[in-house]
Amino acid sequence: MADRKAPRPSKGLGGRLGRGSRLARTGVRGVAGVANDRARAMMGREVDEAETHARNAAALAEVLGEMKGAAMKLGQLLSFVDLDVPEDVRDIYHDALAELRDAAPPMDVEAIEQVVHEDFGRPPTEIFATWEREPLAAASIGQVHAATLEDGTEVVVKVQYPGVAEAVRSDLSNAEMFAPLGRVFSPNQEIEPLLEELRERINDELDYQREAQYQRAFADRYADHPFILVPDVLGDLCRNRVLVQERIHGRRFDEVAASDDDDLRQRVGEIIFRYAFGSIARFRLFNGDPHPGNYLVTDEGNVAFLDYGSVKMFTRERYATMRSVDDAVVRDDREEFLAAMRATGFLPNDADVDLDKLWEWFRLYTRPILAEPPFTFTRDFAQEVLATTSDPRSPYYGVLRRLNLPSDYLLLTRIHLGLNSVLGRLDATGDWAAIHREFVEGAEPSTPLGELDHAWWASARR
Repeated sequence: MADRKAPRPSKGLGGRLGRGSRLARTGVRGVAGVANDRARAMMGREVDEAETHARNAAALAEVLGEMKGAAMKLGQLLSFVDLDVPEDVRDIYHDALAELRDAAPPMDVEAIEQVVHEDFGRPPTEIFATWEREPLAAASIGQVHAATLEDGTEVVVKVQYPGVAEAVRSDLSNAEMFAPLGRVFSPNQEIEPLLEELRERINDELDYQREAQYQRAFADRYADHPFILVPDVLGDLCRNRVLVQERIHGRRFDEVAASDDDDLRQRVGEIIFRYAFGSIARFRLFNGDPHPGNYLVTDEGNVAFLDYGSVKMFTRERYATMRSVDDAVVRDDREEFLAAMRATGFLPNDADVDLDKLWEWFRLYTRPILAEPPFTFTRDFAQEVLATTSDPRSPYYGVLRRLNLPSDYLLLTRIHLGLNSVLGRLDATGDWAAIHREFVEGAEPSTPLGELDHAWWASARR
């Protein structure tokens, strides 16, 4: 007989100052370690700087994993974005932080089961025919357990960590403390709209019923698609902190990226590209969390896209304005580009900006759809684009810091940088401009996958 005792109150994950100071101490120790190594090297002593970086990366992964929430999500992002660090140590940090994507430190299963009990009024063993206590994966704000329904249907159950909502909002408050500093580095940036957008997206991620609605929107739109899979949601079993969806079996992205099967890597790369840009162009929807833990590759070579906590839908008017920027670049119309940048809010009218550099940077940013095909996404290209936005030594840094990032672009920028790295891991090669034209111009399919997608889209619109 299952235990029907009332659950104990959920415990939090730590206050704002405690979480922030712990992360800061880890960073200070890491910088000090590297500095000490370099000082010893200058004095002629033998040092192993790679070993120091390995210790730093392991410590950072441990702290971010235990902190959960926004801090851990930062670690997941760093695990696949090609950081602006020396190439010989880049993989050290990636390898250490990659565990946060699929094998992050899980929370005590009793605490997870307590959340289910609180939200349903009964334990998971009374809700599901079977319940696996060992988690399939542990992520930034929740972890996933396998279960089955009475009719034998396999499902996965994502359960939010107890206290994570308070911890994430605490992390957001820490970010707000740096708003004045942001204005120093980007004098034309409107900070409040960005923070408001961040608050809205974070609140979305913390509400699993809202996430279920977003996932259902994608699942409905991609129903019966030949190679894009979106797990169906069991809405009657979803709660604010519990999300139940069908289980799809497949290989992890990391396994595919490391394989010798180049045909499969190229297929997966094209599917990911089509999903990202097709969703925006056709539905004005995009999923803003592109990290590799959200992809599963089936035995048939199709890709299942997971996690819909960070989704945004654009109005027709806003999408048209955004589209005008890319269209001007593709047509090589510099004057129209500058007018569109002002219309979107990127380029303030009174901003003192080197317009030649701005034009040059945006062509770098959109190089995959401008370059002579075929274009290959590489990790070096991903790092090059990221460095333009973060490295003061970049020739474009002074230009970009004088722009204003409209709030609507906050997650778009994240997914763009993330996709560069994901596709770079696959060495994805193709005529991306031709694929892009399929979505924005209705051009004829340019690849065998495009032909399958074209037939599906024609049928779906009937």
